[in-house]
Amino acid sequence: MSLTGLFLCTFLIVHLIGNLQLFKDDAGKAFNDYAYFMTHFPPIKVVSYLLYASIVLHALYALVLTLYNKKARPIAYASYAGNKNSAWNSRNMGVLGTVLLIFIVTHMSNFWWKYHKDQVPYIEYRTDLNTLETQATEISAENFVDYQKYTQDGVEITKARDLYKQVAYAFQNPLLVALYVLAMAALSFHLIHGFNSAFQSLGFDHKKYIPIIRFLAVWFFGIIIPIGFAAMPLYFFFCK
Repeated sequence: MSLTGLFLCTFLIVHLIGNLQLFKDDAGKAFNDYAYFMTHFPPIKVVSYLLYASIVLHALYALVLTLYNKKARPIAYASYAGNKNSAWNSRNMGVLGTVLLIFIVTHMSNFWWKYHKDQVPYIEYRTDLNTLETQATEISAENFVDYQKYTQDGVEITKARDLYKQVAYAFQNPLLVALYVLAMAALSFHLIHGFNSAFQSLGFDHKKYIPIIRFLAVWFFGIIIPIGFAAMPLYFFFCK
């Protein structure tokens, strides 16, 4: 649980940095370039398979640990003082994890699946290399073979799958936006407890490290990363 959880935390950092390309005012060029790179660069593809395996293992281990806990104490406590001895998120990691699992399935079906199954629009960017001005034009499937980038008569031409447009379209759905914001709130609580617990399980339970770990858990993984991800659907829903 600790190792897969920390690997997923690392992935969140990289994923957030890449997705910040959505905020660039370039008709999605930077984001579409990033999407192609992430799905075609061999080392990244290997890491992506590790990511999928980590998500599955993390969920399965959570289920196994829950069953072991129930088996170890088949009869509940006569008096429960959990809210005095533990934080709310530590007692509800299963609920938070379930919300995140629903979110991951929804996220993958809306973007990963459509991108890989060629169910997104196509776009052509023409950048004048003298003025650096870029024009974007949607193109038909007949004019798209695969991602291309080449220079012709002083103009850089890029043809790509337009995942940016799919993102903009999906985030016009208020229910989907609400799910994303709710999921990021769940992610915040999940990470605050999980990040602390992971290092404790790995033996980093020392007064020298605990303040740093707690600071990162709350301010970085509990606030900055969830707010960064939640800002994306809200940006497209209210500003696009």
